[in-house]
Amino acid sequence: MRCLISGGETIKKAKMKKLIVFTDLDGTLLDYSTYSFEPALPALQLIKERAIPLIICSSKTRKEIEYYRKKLDNHHPFISENGGGIYIPKGYFEFGVKSSEFRVNNEENEYLVMRLGARYSDLRRAIQQLQSEGFNVKGFGDMTAEELAMLANMNIHEAEMAKDRDFDEPFIFEGNEDQIQKLFKAIKSKGFNFTQGRFFHILGDSDKGKAVLILIDLYRKKLGDITTIALGDSPNDIPMLERVDYPIIVQKYDGNYNQQIDVPNLIKADGIGPEGWNKAILRLLYR
Repeated sequence: MRCLISGGETIKKAKMKKLIVFTDLDGTLLDYSTYSFEPALPALQLIKERAIPLIICSSKTRKEIEYYRKKLDNHHPFISENGGGIYIPKGYFEFGVKSSEFRVNNEENEYLVMRLGARYSDLRRAIQQLQSEGFNVKGFGDMTAEELAMLANMNIHEAEMAKDRDFDEPFIFEGNEDQIQKLFKAIKSKGFNFTQGRFFHILGDSDKGKAVLILIDLYRKKLGDITTIALGDSPNDIPMLERVDYPIIVQKYDGNYNQQIDVPNLIKADGIGPEGWNKAILRLLYR
């Protein structure tokens, strides 16, 4: 069933006693150009009042996500760099999280960190190999903070946080569709994967969906039967949207929906970025 959240349209009612919300940031909860979540404040307040976990699942780095978690007063787990890392605040799951449950993990001062993604040094090496093979790619690691700030409409501090990467390398690429496919094959031949959000990304055997599934399993142990919602706007959100009960996409900055996103039961929110995010969440929660 495809549902459009607009006007007088309705969606199927569901028992939503224990809700979990996963959300992308750029172009979804955050405005594409201003990085503001102000249009989503009514829905964010309702989520907080109902004590619903809001899980940020973004291509952004740990430091960037922590920056927005502080603004949002968010204390839940989060997923960084397109599923490359899962960060769980210590003591968050009362039953404990066993090290043996995960492929690679380590303890930090604040979090249990689960590494699902490739090592950044390996990704940078692959980017350099692609450049030597004639592909016109330029990664965040090739840019100064000043260059990235100008490209992405960030301030210098934000750009520095975006460059401090662990699992995923965003890059720009100048080429047509045929050249993009050739680039994708070259990336695959090196043992890596490729996705697209605001930028192109090279990454390992990780994606948002795999990380979301791990957290869903943990929340089921914590809360029992749960209902899951995810909101996104770009192809890199597809794996996340495929794993939840209510997949929602918001309109892009031009008012259109990304045509590459086609998952079962997809809900199309009526609004661009955080405006659509707000409408979709309010409509679901009030039902």
